[in-house]
Amino acid sequence: MNQHIAETATLGQNVSLGFNVIIEDNVSLGDNCQIGHNVVIHADSQIGSNVRIDANTIIGKKPLSSPRSIFKPPVEMQPAVIGDNCQIGANVIIYAQCTIGQRNLIADLATLRENVTIGELNIIGRNVTIENYCTIGNRNKFETNCYITAYSNVEDYCFVAPCVATSNDNYMGRDKERFNHFKGVTIKTGGRIGVNSTILPGKTINEDGMVAAASVVTKDVRNETIYLGSPARPVGEVVQAQLLKNNLDK
Repeated sequence: MNQHIAETATLGQNVSLGFNVIIEDNVSLGDNCQIGHNVVIHADSQIGSNVRIDANTIIGKKPLSSPRSIFKPPVEMQPAVIGDNCQIGANVIIYAQCTIGQRNLIADLATLRENVTIGELNIIGRNVTIENYCTIGNRNKFETNCYITAYSNVEDYCFVAPCVATSNDNYMGRDKERFNHFKGVTIKTGGRIGVNSTILPGKTINEDGMVAAASVVTKDVRNETIYLGSPARPVGEVVQAQLLKNNLDK
């Protein structure tokens, strides 16, 4: 079988490896892991037990840096860390200095950048991108093709529908003043964003706030309030049956 397993790598019991797997120096894999074909796990990455990683996925990739990049990655980066019982799909890229908690599902083609922290029991859907310096809590759902911009914070039990786009630069890449104002979005516990919506830089979806489909959020969304339109405006209250406090047992 065509594989490269570094002598300094540590593999737990009952680990299965596909064809063309590369496991570099000082990688640690727990027990009962399933590693698919053509997977690359870069040096020092730490992977817990009962983790499934599908074909062509890369763990612990170091970021590229253009001479025009605003922020430069550190020369020394912490390893990628993946908790127990995670499922990671095919063609996923998880960068170095990314920490992922237990029992997450990360679907095919997703990308998680450096300096990202993911809590537990999240669903990160197909082709989702979570950019650098983001913090994600627990039990969130990120649906297909949604984009979470750098410097964002998502708390717990949030829902981000397909093709949602978030942004962090009101200056659109011009004027040095923009360096003082980069800020992603904040989605507080229970916040929900409908399909194909756009959230502008620095905006907050407060607790149980709801953004209707195809809306453009230019102001903060109030607690338990529905916003609709472009620009989005409050149009009513979230019905009691849909409030998070009435759905935690479902």
